[in-house]
Amino acid sequence: MPIDVWMQHPTLRFQSQDFLESLRRWTGGRIPSEAVPIEATIAAMDSAEVEIGILAAWHSPRDGALISNEEVAGWVDRYPDRFRALAAVDLDKPMPAVRELRRRVENDGFIGLRIVPWLWGAPPTDRRYYPMFAACVELEVPFCTQVGHTGPLRPSETGRPIPYIDQVAIDFPELTIVCGHVGYPWTEEMVAVARKHENVYIDTSAYTSKRLPSELIEYMKTRSGRHKVMFGTNYPMIAPAHALDGLDDLGLDAESRELYLADNARRVFRL
Repeated sequence: MPIDVWMQHPTLRFQSQDFLESLRRWTGGRIPSEAVPIEATIAAMDSAEVEIGILAAWHSPRDGALISNEEVAGWVDRYPDRFRALAAVDLDKPMPAVRELRRRVENDGFIGLRIVPWLWGAPPTDRRYYPMFAACVELEVPFCTQVGHTGPLRPSETGRPIPYIDQVAIDFPELTIVCGHVGYPWTEEMVAVARKHENVYIDTSAYTSKRLPSELIEYMKTRSGRHKVMFGTNYPMIAPAHALDGLDDLGLDAESRELYLADNARRVFRL
């Protein structure tokens, strides 16, 4: 059964953000504009037999908590067999951010940190990230981030795998980095960085199986690449069933398929 490594359960604060306008066009309005019960997210997972969804909080430098750590912790408490949690922090307040991450991991069972660079207008090499990277290493949890162009109405430069992810992996060789959204149109860069660095991984969120770049599909079939790519959706932008449609056409053997859908996530996130 699949594990979805990139999901968010939308709050009204998250759904009302202006940066989602382009995604509403792309998805034909599938991003909801009204309050969504957590049971709707469970139902979407059930429709594709997704076993576990990794829900992330979102923190904006302008508007604060769009999806708070407290809200995510509450959903995980309600459905502990179905959800795990990634924390969000305020990069502008580094020491409170480190304390918040530590508290969420040690007290609430969060399994990692996610920061979306375009939301902050700062690539992962910005000095504000580095205390968080050190904390992730000490806590033994992954740093999850976005690579590639931005679907939302924000500049895309912060999503370049080279030089940004490459430099972070050099500076923090013990840090596990999970790069979501495949890196397009710099997918070859993303694959090169994943090949180069033992602890750099890729997830396929924001892309359906039918839209995955050919460079990534070929990498998933290699001896090393089959251990480096994980399934993700970016729900609610893409529902799990839609993301999985066309999976059989990728030409993955049985082992590569299981690694991609679940086993890599179990290992990387210690599920």
